[in-house]
Amino acid sequence: MASIREQIEEIEEEILRTQKNKATEHHIGRLKAKLARLRAELEKRQRAGGGGRGYAVKKSGNATVGLVGFPSVGKSTLLNRLTNAESDVGEYHFTTLTVVPGVMEYRGAKIQVLDMPGLISGASRGRGRGREVLAVARNCDLLLLVVDVFETSVDILVRELEDVGIRLNQRPPDVVFSKKDRGGITVHSTVEQTHMTEEQVKEILAEMGFVNVDVVLREDVDADRLIDAAMGNRVYIPAILVLNKIDLVNEDYLQEVRERLRPWEPVMVSAEKGHGLEELKAAIYDSLDLIPVYLKPQGGKPDYDEPLVVRRGATIGDICDAIHRDFREKFRYALVWGKSARFPGQTVGINHVVAEGDVVTIVVKK
Repeated sequence: MASIREQIEEIEEEILRTQKNKATEHHIGRLKAKLARLRAELEKRQRAGGGGRGYAVKKSGNATVGLVGFPSVGKSTLLNRLTNAESDVGEYHFTTLTVVPGVMEYRGAKIQVLDMPGLISGASRGRGRGREVLAVARNCDLLLLVVDVFETSVDILVRELEDVGIRLNQRPPDVVFSKKDRGGITVHSTVEQTHMTEEQVKEILAEMGFVNVDVVLREDVDADRLIDAAMGNRVYIPAILVLNKIDLVNEDYLQEVRERLRPWEPVMVSAEKGHGLEELKAAIYDSLDLIPVYLKPQGGKPDYDEPLVVRRGATIGDICDAIHRDFREKFRYALVWGKSARFPGQTVGINHVVAEGDVVTIVVKK
């Protein structure tokens, strides 16, 4: 009997061989469902067997950004330009042998940037310690896909990330599963389904091991989105494509590369020469959806010179955590002026969600 890895390879080859059209969509969907189940089983066995030493990275700052790319595309030089880190740089493959962190300070935010070892094709299956690198990538808030002007195979990077459950620039599928004791698989939809019939949805879920479950489809899902929802272990991370070493080519060549990379709109930089770094910093800040909040001591004036930077959707409790580790425990109430307040100086609780530009006073127990 073929091993799990051999079964995975056979299914991958069959998917590649199968011509993609309306008539084969159903068959490919079932193959993808079986593939997802087998990969999950293999991952489970590898974890149980130890799987080798991983990269331990402690998250810090307002957010964490990971540099992902092939070897020798300039990630280490880029890290050194963006942050206070010192990552070794050399003119040979696999210079970075561990994850090197640095901190980028921008508009009052402290953003952790991680330089990771270069990926190679097959990284998701463990080549070049790829699984350890990709495990770090799963925990980032933003990924920078770094390519250089001479090696622009973004699709390979995206595929390796997708194979470990990372979805770039996507939102999670709007699909709800409710387990039940009996009755098989029932499918309900709140929108018209144009990609799959109810029977096809049931067959894919049965292939993945579902027996008794109610499924509510709240978007028009295809097989890939349904499988992602059923797996429940996907992570959805924004990504920016960074095109490095632009100083080595002329504008006509750059235009050709831009066309080749569509629909990506790359941020173009030269880490070596320092070109485009301010544009990249701004893109990172905007993609992370960071907002400034201004603190006001009781009876004092707001500190507009030193904003507290938080992720959009942050609560008063998050602000307490950012100020001092004891503030949440000692919290009494907060006063808020700004967009999130119904009136100036509104008294709010710890779960109140702040808005960009709010002024906040935290009152704690003495």
